Amino acid sequence: MRWSDIQDIAIALCEADPHTDPYGINFVELRDKVMALDGFEDASSSCGEKILEAIQSAWADERD
Repeated sequence: MRWSDIQDIAIALCEADPHTDPYGINFVELRDKVMALDGFEDASSSCGEKILEAIQSAWADERD
């Protein structure tokens, strides 16, 4: 996975951490959670606030 795989990341986060509120963590924690996912292979430097906001929103949608 890469940062552009927003939906795949959201699904993986939901499966890996189903009890975490996506809006209850800061962007540094979110970035670290994404980078720790199995199969994630992109650099942290390729990520920005807009990508993290999109992941956070998709993760929240996935939980609902």
